[in-house]
Amino acid sequence: MLDLPRLKRIRLMKRPLGQVFFGHTVLTPNYNHLPGVDIQVEGIDKIPREPVIYAMNHTDRFNYFPFMYKMWKLKERYITVWVKGKYYENPIVGTFMELTSNLPTVSRGYIITKDFALTVGRRPTEAEYDTLRTLVNRTAAPDEDASTVDTSQIPGELFETRRKILGVDFDPSRQSYADGINTVFDAMMRQFVKLNERSFELGLDLLVFPQGTRSIRLPKGRIGMMEIAMRYKKTIVPVGCNGCDLVYTGSLPIAKKGTIIYRVGEPITYDDLSEFHIDEPFEPFTAEAEYRHRDAFQGAVDVVMERINALLDPQYQFSQDLESTGVRGTSRFI
Repeated sequence: MLDLPRLKRIRLMKRPLGQVFFGHTVLTPNYNHLPGVDIQVEGIDKIPREPVIYAMNHTDRFNYFPFMYKMWKLKERYITVWVKGKYYENPIVGTFMELTSNLPTVSRGYIITKDFALTVGRRPTEAEYDTLRTLVNRTAAPDEDASTVDTSQIPGELFETRRKILGVDFDPSRQSYADGINTVFDAMMRQFVKLNERSFELGLDLLVFPQGTRSIRLPKGRIGMMEIAMRYKKTIVPVGCNGCDLVYTGSLPIAKKGTIIYRVGEPITYDDLSEFHIDEPFEPFTAEAEYRHRDAFQGAVDVVMERINALLDPQYQFSQDLESTGVRGTSRFI
């Protein structure tokens, strides 16, 4: 599983050996020896020489593999990817993610759901999850009142059991449940930010799916990517992925016959987003930063999503209600 100790032991490399090994042993034979796997990258020369953040739509489990492969083969550039914490539930997949220098994202939803499962022995119902998420969010927000949240239907052991929550001590005699969850989130996010900083120091490109979850149609973007991009003033390169869901149709990373087209858009520099600049220091992923600057983060990511949308074939463009067409509920987390 993903916990604080695991985040702390991740070591990034300038030339990620796991990516090189996987590229030689799996991707190269698959793409080169299977007739009909056609991977095209349109507009590749638009990518600046300095490390960037790629913002891509997320249609299937593996749609970053062909792009990483092409960037490695054509440009000798290496990419680290934000991946979901749920992928660390499987020991084999989690080890693969570590060896290939990916960055596991942390969310309050993952912490709530995983702690509930470990403490109660089952996954929370949607109603239980919604109640706990509201409680945690209100407790974190500076001007919200959490006392009105009805927790009478929540198993009492969550609030009464002393334990480690994903590697962080929780003592209910000293701290409320919601404060405990937020303490874990803050500790894990600080480590996640350090990993992003290290990625930039090594000269790695970063690939983020700003929609946050898989979906054939493009949904509304989430603010996380902008918290990093704006804090470190990074250039964002929008990329539209078309056709990968028809090549990677299963749960195994083996491509089938088909064509994948990546369209690279014009880079979006920090200066290009000047109307959303934040003229004060802030710490990414903190409740204070998200409370004070959410409108700026959301406005900036909306611009990025519009750019991605313009690079997509019609069947992948914005869904009518801007909602995800993929996995929903607590299945997003574990």
